[in-house]
Amino acid sequence: MKRKHPGTIKVFLRTISQMFALTNKRDKKTLTWLTLGSILLSIIETFSISMIMPFITLASSPDLVLSNRYGHAVYEALHFSSPLHFAYLFAFMLVGLYLFRMGYSLLFTYLYTRFSSHKAHDLAQQLFMRYLKISYLEHITMDANHTRNTINSKSYQVLESFGALIGIFTEITTVLFLYSMLVLTNWKMTLVLSVILILQVIFISKYVAKIIQKKGQAITTSNIGADQVFAKFFGNFKITKLKDKYLQAHSDFSQSSLSRAKIQTTTQTLQAIPTKFLETVGFSLLILSVVYVLHKYGDAKMVLPIISMYALVLYRMLPSISKILGCFNTILYSQHAITNIYRELKRPIQEEGDLPLRFSQNIILQNIYFAYRRSHPILQNINLTIKKGQKVAFIGPSGCGKSTLVDIIIGVLYPNKGTIFIDEKPLDSQNIRSWRQKIGYIPQSIYLFDGTVADNVACGSPLDEKRVIEVCKRACIYDFLCTHNGIESRIGERGINLSGGQKQRIGIARALYDDPEVLVLDEATSALDTSTETKIMDEIYAITQDKTLLVIAHRLSTIERCDVKIDLSQPL
Repeated sequence: MKRKHPGTIKVFLRTISQMFALTNKRDKKTLTWLTLGSILLSIIETFSISMIMPFITLASSPDLVLSNRYGHAVYEALHFSSPLHFAYLFAFMLVGLYLFRMGYSLLFTYLYTRFSSHKAHDLAQQLFMRYLKISYLEHITMDANHTRNTINSKSYQVLESFGALIGIFTEITTVLFLYSMLVLTNWKMTLVLSVILILQVIFISKYVAKIIQKKGQAITTSNIGADQVFAKFFGNFKITKLKDKYLQAHSDFSQSSLSRAKIQTTTQTLQAIPTKFLETVGFSLLILSVVYVLHKYGDAKMVLPIISMYALVLYRMLPSISKILGCFNTILYSQHAITNIYRELKRPIQEEGDLPLRFSQNIILQNIYFAYRRSHPILQNINLTIKKGQKVAFIGPSGCGKSTLVDIIIGVLYPNKGTIFIDEKPLDSQNIRSWRQKIGYIPQSIYLFDGTVADNVACGSPLDEKRVIEVCKRACIYDFLCTHNGIESRIGERGINLSGGQKQRIGIARALYDDPEVLVLDEATSALDTSTETKIMDEIYAITQDKTLLVIAHRLSTIERCDVKIDLSQPL
């Protein structure tokens, strides 16, 4: 059975509801003030337009001020010497009114743009922090391109959506005030024009908006595709060079980029339809009204003031209606991004505490069970005791769970069943952060970013140059750095300016920087030659005499000096 998609209005209202769900108390207060500000702007807009017709009438016949009760009262109160002088003052006041309208309009635009921009910034921060706080298990199953796209692109689509929402309210208020003017002028003619314009709006909303909504989803998919192409070819740049994949890379990127260009072309063209369509129909109706009066009465003077008023109001109202439809389409276009952000931020995340946890005796694993998928357990009934200061090696064939077990020990993964005790105190979500702070981790592949050695060693911790120099000396990399710019040496993206052994030493310095009590080597030397590995392992054993060392390795030479060797291919 074909799935029935919700109507455009339902999708729009659901998106608005999700947008409000993303706001906090302060945001709602700001939106309330912006709403009041938009009402004031609409009043100023309407009043400015309503003053044009009296001015034109006064300019064409200044003496009319004397026959108008209110005009004559002002004329006498201010002691004008002639009606012409009154017309001059009216003109200058009208110019002042329009200058005030311009200033207030710019101020209001600044205020709501600032709100939208800061809200997008706030959401980007929340998403960034949420992705940092998700479990490691969720992280390894999540698409990095999706994460990056959600933070960098989708959060800023919300900026446009909040701006569009404020724009809708502002323009609707303006239209209502202007519409009231037309009703007071001639309600019959206003009713006819209203029916025709409403039919147009329904047509545009029903057909054009649905296409724009689909294009919004398509552009999200296209952006993810472009990110994947970048990751595929620039992430494996050496292989791209070796296999001469330039044409393939260019073809894949071109396809993704062309798809995005086509979608944007279609979307922007569709978004222009409401404005052009409404302007054409609206002014055509005015022209036809004049033709009708000429045909019926032979003279349009009797209705010319009314026609002029309608022309002036429609000249201001039609762009407002077009903007309402444009903002409506903008929100529909961003619907997929807003829904995605809403779901991400509403998804529950286990809060983790940092209650103090002391490690002075041992680590005890009791009946540990873990499975990435329920039907395929990696670890079953693991019982193990590691004493403080021990050097423990985990060996066994690939896939036997060495890295998984160590990840559980250091608190990156939670066991499905069983308990870990640190000095007889259970390791749980309330003290897990304190435990992680005692861990230094050296992976097989050291990720180095484009910055200085000092920045890479501190890696997010407060920078202490003396401490950086100390750990670089302990990792036997400082002498090399002294031949360059010391700890301020730039190492290039992914450490392109360093050899494999030098990268590994930077990784060791990074792991030692926060003075961990437990140091983990996860296949940390498997990519090095035997000579370099021997030197690095000598350095590691020397600097971890008072620390607990957990080593995952395949080479026996790496673990020959460990106190305990645990073979995970055998029952524990």
